[in-house]
Amino acid sequence: MLEHGGRLQRAAQLYGIALDQWLDLSSGIAPWPWDIPPIPVRAWARLPETDDGLEVAACVYYGASQVLPVPGSQAAIQALPRLRRSGKVGVLSPCYAEHAEGWRRGGHVVREISEAEVDFFLDSLDVLVVVNPNNPTGRMLPPERLLEWHARLAPRGGWLVVDEAFMDNTPRLSLAACTGLIGLIVLRSFGKFFGLAGVRLGFVLAERKLLNLLAEQIGPWAVSGPTRVLGKDCLLDKQGHQQQILRCAQASERLAQLLGRFGLNPQGGCDLFQWLVTDRAEQLHEFMARRGILLRLFVQSSSLRFGLPAEEADWQRLEQALDDYLKDIS
Repeated sequence: MLEHGGRLQRAAQLYGIALDQWLDLSSGIAPWPWDIPPIPVRAWARLPETDDGLEVAACVYYGASQVLPVPGSQAAIQALPRLRRSGKVGVLSPCYAEHAEGWRRGGHVVREISEAEVDFFLDSLDVLVVVNPNNPTGRMLPPERLLEWHARLAPRGGWLVVDEAFMDNTPRLSLAACTGLIGLIVLRSFGKFFGLAGVRLGFVLAERKLLNLLAEQIGPWAVSGPTRVLGKDCLLDKQGHQQQILRCAQASERLAQLLGRFGLNPQGGCDLFQWLVTDRAEQLHEFMARRGILLRLFVQSSSLRFGLPAEEADWQRLEQALDDYLKDIS
């Protein structure tokens, strides 16, 4: 299993700090979860059915012509490599590590490449995987560039897989409306924007034939009845979407300014997190953890991802810890 953020239980045991005493900024999930709607008993008592309006709500929300609900976009990341015979896969890196791992486990030859290398390698690839906005750097590629890459892959049966897990805050930049194109696959995460990662819901947006093949790999009743009820309710809440977009943008900008005041200017980020590269990443991660503040450490790139604090007390706690850190190293 690869390392991921949000492992609060382990941090609590490691540092001897009770779970309810932590400020968890490690996951990049919106810290304002949607209210849970009433779940009818039948959603618990019966096998889930696909004519309950979830797919329709998702198509409207994403602006796509067809979608496949899955138990978290991670399920699709693991299943997609099984739909192709072994080939050459490029993964625009650094990014969410499960992408390269999933294609390798599927028997494919994986090359992790930089943005500057895509044009050089693209014509030798069968699949190109891009996370947009990227995790953890926050890099955002324009739709026009991605569609150019798709146009070079598709005529020879290639795929462009775009993971838009953090795209809900900037929907105008999504490729969702283009997913009727053969060879274009977009993954969307539900839990990050709606602050409900525990429900394990995601969507795959692609042309119908591919979705049918993927559905066979995922299997029947993959998304539970209660999750379908919850997902539909959240996707239809247009007023809530605008509120979430606004407060995430404001909090992310505030976070960038806060870090900058302490000489920790982020090198990237999006509306759900900020990304800091520093040769003291491990030291800062440890300093914060000992004070009950959990960050996401990337050892290989010596960087940290800061998620958004939810309440004013959380902001004050983070600011005080940063001030203590600056005094400690000076």
